[in-house]
Amino acid sequence: MLIRVRKTSDVPPSEITPRAIYLDRRRFLSASALTLAGAAAAAVVGVRPARAQGKGEKLQGVVKGPFTTDEAPTSYQDVTSYNNFYEFGTDKEDPAKHAGPMRTRPWSVTVAGHCEKPGTYAFEDFIKPFQLQERVYRLRCVEAWSMVVPWVGVPMADVLKRYHPTSKARYVAFTTLLDPAQMPGQKRPVLDWPYREGLRIDEAMNPLSLFAVGLYGEVLPNQNGAPIRIVVPWKYGFKSIKSIVKIEFTEDPPPTSWNMQGPGEYGFYANVNPSVDHPRWSQKKERRIGDGFFAAKRPTLPFNGYGEEVASLYAGMDLSKFY
Repeated sequence: MLIRVRKTSDVPPSEITPRAIYLDRRRFLSASALTLAGAAAAAVVGVRPARAQGKGEKLQGVVKGPFTTDEAPTSYQDVTSYNNFYEFGTDKEDPAKHAGPMRTRPWSVTVAGHCEKPGTYAFEDFIKPFQLQERVYRLRCVEAWSMVVPWVGVPMADVLKRYHPTSKARYVAFTTLLDPAQMPGQKRPVLDWPYREGLRIDEAMNPLSLFAVGLYGEVLPNQNGAPIRIVVPWKYGFKSIKSIVKIEFTEDPPPTSWNMQGPGEYGFYANVNPSVDHPRWSQKKERRIGDGFFAAKRPTLPFNGYGEEVASLYAGMDLSKFY
């Protein structure tokens, strides 16, 4: 018998909104926001002219996973048209506009570093042995907006253990595809391309950490990081690297893109900490995409509400210093 233990990261079932009703509500809010406040207001609530470009292919054999919030998911349209993916442009609708032609098959992932089974693996072989799970996670952006997304993927720990990291593997580094012909944003020196991210290995092995390959039960759209990305729900969104082509087990902390770009603004750990302001704005509150432009902002929760599951990873650390 499966007993579900309610955690502080959960929301009462009474707050769940059926997807169909939520989509109708979003259409109403979209029209209202555009009429009353124009394009600027629309940008804040996540209403975008870009259309989702996902193929809509259903993923088979998906089961409900653990650690799932009961909170109502953000609409599919907003999740797939309001994105940070600078490889396709710096505006929120650029990924949905420009990512569609990117080729995600064939795709391979290289595993390197301190492990016993390095090599280059076809995407299908990388994911195939594992049961796909749907997990509804919050995603909180450092820009003070958030979403609730029904991700589909496999526990990161299950995948990484397959390659037998050695005792020297203290960190896991991730690298995004570098291909300016397909990713026009890489033609501009916005960041030091390719995009790189990293986790401490105990963070990567935490049961919450996910390799995502889909959302809303469908194949991951290009603008959301196809064919494979990571989701680490207690961290700010820039930690969730997309379109991964390389994973490396390292002994030392790996360089990470936004930390290299602005070390005073983007820490290596990137844990959601409302008490540490970004130098240019507060992190104490957030706007949930889909709530509407005039809705009150929500208080931001430490570790994005997942403290019960992950706070022990940082016992004894000064989280104002290690942000």
